[in-house]
Amino acid sequence: MPELPEVEVTRRGLEPHLAGRRIAGAVIRNGRLRHPIPNDLGATLAGQRVKSVARRGKYLLLECETGWLILHLGMSGSLRVLPAAAPAEKHDHFDLVLEDGHCLRLRDPRRFGAVVWATGDVFAHPLLAGLGVEPLDEAFDGKLLHALTRKRQAAIKQVLMDGKLVVGVGNIYANEALFRAGIDPRTPARKLGPKRCARLAHTVRETLEQSIAAGGSTLRDFVDPSGNPGYFPQQYFVYGREGQPCRVCGTAIRAIRQGQRSTFYCPKCQS
Repeated sequence: MPELPEVEVTRRGLEPHLAGRRIAGAVIRNGRLRHPIPNDLGATLAGQRVKSVARRGKYLLLECETGWLILHLGMSGSLRVLPAAAPAEKHDHFDLVLEDGHCLRLRDPRRFGAVVWATGDVFAHPLLAGLGVEPLDEAFDGKLLHALTRKRQAAIKQVLMDGKLVVGVGNIYANEALFRAGIDPRTPARKLGPKRCARLAHTVRETLEQSIAAGGSTLRDFVDPSGNPGYFPQQYFVYGREGQPCRVCGTAIRAIRQGQRSTFYCPKCQS
């Protein structure tokens, strides 16, 4: 599933193609996504200018003149800017057509993505209102992480992935950040002291920023708006490396299950 870095890579790739451009309409080939696309969306959008391209967690937010288009990539989606006349393929379900002859095309094989129109305060929308702190914001630091974890008996990896506390840190990046911080992923969150929380807040930000710089992680379907895969998997320390030697100490990487997700860690570096 595309996580925060992949969505941010997408946002940065889309912004120069969308910001300031006018919308001609929309093409809905299959509106049966996680949230059904309204049939009149094209008429609603026609003639509006895209004022900005923002992100909240794993959601992309296109600010238009009378509202916001909320986009989510689901488990397998990608967004690309193409000539509007480019032939659509099987899983190309939605086009946002621009007056300059290009379109923003959503490809979503599993149809778990979303295209939602919202008016008013977009951050109060039910999809966004309950989201936690952005881990790339200045507000996310060791002091805040320490405060968020005081009453959390759950393992720190599961707490990091709780979008109501910290938004967008998916399974890959939780594994990698905990390795860099030298913290066992099974550690109860409330047992982390201020120093370890400060270190972990730093490695979460560091891991996400390095992934964004590498174009994100492509494990199966993700590509950026230009069709390029992400290369961060080449930098993984632990994720998907069960049985392989740790890149730091040489100990075999172990894998366990936490919350129905795979967890990878080095038993020596993260003791």
